[in-house]
Amino acid sequence: MGDHIGVGTANGSIGGWLALPEGQPRGGLVVIQEIFGVNAHIRSVADLFASHGYAALAPALFDPVEADVELDYTPAGIARGRELVTAIGFDRALDGVGAAADVLQDVVKTASDSDHPRIAVVGYCWGGSLAFLAATRLALPAISYYGARTVPFVDERAQAALLFHFGERDASIPPADIAKIRAAQPQAEICIWPAGHGFNCDQRADYDAESAKRALAVTLEFLERELD
Repeated sequence: MGDHIGVGTANGSIGGWLALPEGQPRGGLVVIQEIFGVNAHIRSVADLFASHGYAALAPALFDPVEADVELDYTPAGIARGRELVTAIGFDRALDGVGAAADVLQDVVKTASDSDHPRIAVVGYCWGGSLAFLAATRLALPAISYYGARTVPFVDERAQAALLFHFGERDASIPPADIAKIRAAQPQAEICIWPAGHGFNCDQRADYDAESAKRALAVTLEFLERELD
């Protein structure tokens, strides 16, 4: 369903996986990667959202540091992903998210003849924290799945709607962190599922099919509310 494209950013061109729905898009969705790059899982996530009617683009945010990163869910993959997260930083990564949103504006506008196409973001793991920053700094409606790096930014003012998904057994996001997010962002919708970190990814040990299914239903309701 999807294909590789180039995305122009302030830091040069990066890659991306663009998945388009059949017929007119209901809106655009930036799919923000985990620390493992735009791998098969993230491409499948973009394809899934396209099957629900959204033009979905997953930008390869590590490309300014290392091109075409696709890491496995192994200790070595985790270690390398963390190195790349440090090397790219939040600001350059967010530039890539904004550039992807601009691409989707053109894609959705061309397909729908709308002067004001609506764009949102959804992010996973590291991407979940970037999704939060997209709401505070880019004014994009955002869905954050288990973003463990959100708390240092939690007092930033959201300029768009927010939805958070957490796993109650996620050791990297303790209840105290969720409480801080809830207190700082009282307008946000927060869902806590009976699962661990990475519960949406079927390549992880903590994958939980039922929690992933229920979280997707809430996510699609959010997108329908914010974009349609």
